[in-house]
Amino acid sequence: MHDPATSKHTIQQLLDSMGFAILATESAGQPHASLVAVTPFQGWRQLVFAIYRDTQKYRNLMQNCRVSVLVDGCKASRGGAQEGFVVTAVGQARDISTEQHPAALRAHLQRHPDLASFLDSPDCVLVAVAVDTYQVVRSIDDVTWWTVDDLNTP
Repeated sequence: MHDPATSKHTIQQLLDSMGFAILATESAGQPHASLVAVTPFQGWRQLVFAIYRDTQKYRNLMQNCRVSVLVDGCKASRGGAQEGFVVTAVGQARDISTEQHPAALRAHLQRHPDLASFLDSPDCVLVAVAVDTYQVVRSIDDVTWWTVDDLNTP
C-alpha cells in the first residue's frame, strides 16, 4: 500500500510532465473520449483544458458534468512490458469562473503556447475539472484510489 505523500508526489510528477490527457464524457448513456491539452491548476486539485462550445465534448459537459481524465505515464519496454503508471482523475467539469480565468488562461498558455490562436477564438471556453478522486495504476495488482482530502493530509 502506498502512502498519500508518495501518491501525491507521483500524481504531481505525472501531471507536471504530461501535456495531454484523455477526457471521458457521457451523454444519454453514450460515452465519448477525446484528447485534450491539459494543464494542472491549483496543484492537483484542478485540471484545465480548452474546447470549442460547438463540440460533442462541450454538449456532453453541459448535460453531465461528471468526467474522468486519464493521463498515461506508461512506456513500453523492449520486452513489451509496461513501465510507469497511469493516473485517472475523476471530478466535475465547469467553465472557469470569472475570477480564476486570467490565472488559468496564463497557466494554460504557458504550458501550451501553440494554442494561443485557439484560445483567442470567441467560441473557445476554458474548462476546469474539480478533481474529487485520483486512481493511480502502477500495475494490474497495484491500484490505489485517493480523494483530494487524502492527498491534502501532511
